Order: sequence, then structure tokens, then C-alpha cells
Amino acid sequence: MVSEAEKYKDEDEKEAQRIAAKNQLESYAYNIKNTVSEKAFEEKVDAADRETITKAADETISWLDENQTASKDEFDDQQKALEQVVNPIMTKFYQAGGAPAGGAPGAGAAPGGFPGAPSNDETSGPTVEEVD
Repeated sequence: MVSEAEKYKDEDEKEAQRIAAKNQLESYAYNIKNTVSEKAFEEKVDAADRETITKAADETISWLDENQTASKDEFDDQQKALEQVVNPIMTKFYQAGGAPAGGAPGAGAAPGGFPGAPSNDETSGPTVEEVD
């Protein structure tokens, strides 16, 4: 039984990384949509930029719905593409004094943080080991 567990250890780790990447992308996309709908954001960012971000987040969520079994690299690529659309607009928002009081999670220039950083979901929920 131990040898069988060792045999599948690498596969399990890769699957855990794939699922974490999927969850991070999904969380990022929904955080962006929530941020765009906040009053402070609407006041500081023009309608065209809000529409650009909303469209990019919606496209990402739609892609996620259609590609549940995508690879970790595909999820990472989708996140980078979404960040390339979102980050310049969020930078303008913060330069206009749009930082929320207390630094609400998910409302930063790069919600989800840098690649490889644990998201709030990853640090607060059970780990793969705890679930097994």
C-alpha cells in the first residue's frame, strides 16, 4: 500500500497544483467583478475602463466554465491575460486615490497576489492532507 501511495504521489501533487491554479483564477475573476461594482471604484474609474474589466472577467469566468479540466499552465496563462487587462486600470484607480480604507482583500492592484502566493482561500481552508 505504501508503494502504491508513493507511485501516485507526484500525480496527486500535480493535480493539487492544477486545482489550486483553477481556484486562484476563479477567485481573482470574481474579486475583480466585485471590485468593479463597488461605489468607490465606479466614482474613480470611467465607464469604458469598468466595461473593459467586466468583459475580461466575464470572458475568463466563461472560459473556466468550459475548461474545468484545463492544465495548470492554461489556468496560469488565463490569469496572466486577465491581469494584463486589469492591472493598468487598477493602477489608475489607486493613483486617483481609490485605495479602500483598511486595504480590503481582493481590491488591490493585483488581487490574488503574485503567482505562487497563497490566496485567502488557500490559507483559510483545509489542505489536501486534511481532507484525505
